[in-house]
Parts: sequence; C-alpha cells; structure tokens
Amino acid sequence: MNKIEQQFLTGERALFASENLEIEHTIFDDGESPLKESHDIKITNSMFKWKYPLWYSKNISVKDSVWFEMARAGVWYTENMEVEDCIVEAPKNFRRCKNLSLKNVNFPNASETLWNCEYVKMENVFAKGNYFAMGSDHMEIDGFELVGDYSFDGCNNITIRHAKMMSKDAFWNSDHITVYDTFISGEYLGWNAKNLTLINCTIESLQGMCYIDNLVMKNCRLINTTLAFEYSTVDVRIVGKIDSVLNPKEGTIKADYIENLTIEKDRVDPAKTKIIVNGQIK
Repeated sequence: MNKIEQQFLTGERALFASENLEIEHTIFDDGESPLKESHDIKITNSMFKWKYPLWYSKNISVKDSVWFEMARAGVWYTENMEVEDCIVEAPKNFRRCKNLSLKNVNFPNASETLWNCEYVKMENVFAKGNYFAMGSDHMEIDGFELVGDYSFDGCNNITIRHAKMMSKDAFWNSDHITVYDTFISGEYLGWNAKNLTLINCTIESLQGMCYIDNLVMKNCRLINTTLAFEYSTVDVRIVGKIDSVLNPKEGTIKADYIENLTIEKDRVDPAKTKIIVNGQIK
C-alpha cells in the first residue's frame, strides 16, 4: 500500500478514486468529496473537516479519527466499512451504506444519521440527535446509548442489547425488532410496529406500545407507563404494576397489579384479551 502521512489536503476531490492507501495523521480541510469513489483505504489518526469525504467507496477502515461538524453527509453509498474509536460530530452521516461496523463511536450530533443502511453492527456507540437509524435493515447493536426522538422509524430486523434510550416515538412503523436488557424512556413507544419483542427491559412511556401487531414483553418492568397497549395484539408479562391499560385488541396481559384498566366494549372485544393480575384472571 502507498502511504500518505501528516498532510493537509484541500480542494475538491483531493484524493478522488484513490486505492490501496494508508492515510495517517492527515487533515482533509476545505474541499468537497476528497475520497469519493475510493477503495481499499486505511485511515488512522486523521480529521475530516469538510463535506462528503467518503461517497461511493468500498473497503474502508477508519480508526482514531474525527469527523468535524462541517464534514456533514460524510459517508453515503459506501460498502464494507469499519469505524472504530472515532468521534463523528457531523450530522446526516452514514446513509445507504452496506456492511458497516461501528465500534466505540461517539455521535454528539447524530441528527438524521444511519438512514437506509443494511447489515450494520454497532458496539459501544453513543448518539445524540433525532431521527437516528431511519429505514435501516439488519442491525446488531450491543452497548448503545441514545438521546434523541423518532429513532429506528421504519426499521426491520434489528436486535438491540444492553442499551439506554431516551427516545420519544422509537420503533414506529418497524418490523421484527428485539430488545434485550434495555432501559427506554419516551412517549408513544412502538406505534404501528409489527413483531416488537422486549425482554428484561424497563420502560417509561405515555401511551406506549399502542397500535402494535404482535407485541411480546417478557420479564419487563413498566414505570410511570400509562394508557398502554391501545389496539395492540399482546403477549405481555410484566414484573410489578402497570399504571394504566387502555383497550388492548387481543392477547394476554399478566402483571402483579394494574392500577387502571379500561376496556371499552364499543371499541374492542373484551373477550379477546385475557387479563391476569396477581395470578387471578379478571
């Protein structure tokens, strides 16, 4: 591989269509698309300071590097990319990427990031920003922290483990989402989803888990969660109490205690939902 070290690169398409390069301690400054259409590139200890650095690229490794705020829309239409020990300050990053690995990555401004990506692995990632991961498919996530609303809208085939999410309207319009050992706080969790499974999770949500087709909850705890399960088909096993339940469509809800249970016969068929409280069928 050829090597570029400790350079200050400016101008549009500074290294356009490069291949088989090792880039170290280098700054990409004023100039769009410096590595567009590149492939087989290893980047370490470097900085991206301007727009669109990696579009239509393949086989890219970036370690110990930084995307500054103006490196927005930094990685689009790129395949086979590993990002490790990096800070990504730029918003609207990682769009329509395939086979993407993110490890020990901090997204302090993750607005509209990770849209329409496929086959993504994330480990120890922190993100702050709205509309994270919209429309993405086949994601494996472990050790994740998110502060931002409307996350994972329209996503499919996602597994999340050991996460903390402060996220209003998470998982809307999604299909086949499984979440383990996670804390989620946010209103209107999961509306219009299909096949949403929550295992060993703690949830706080106003009108959470409504309008869901096939909601499964196992060994979960609901804290300050009200007006839950409206028009959802459910198989729910809750540890402790539920503050309030409103008009579940059908299935089973099991809890130690339900403070307020409302089932309106003109809206749903009460016979289709089994309510079990402290071992007793209501």
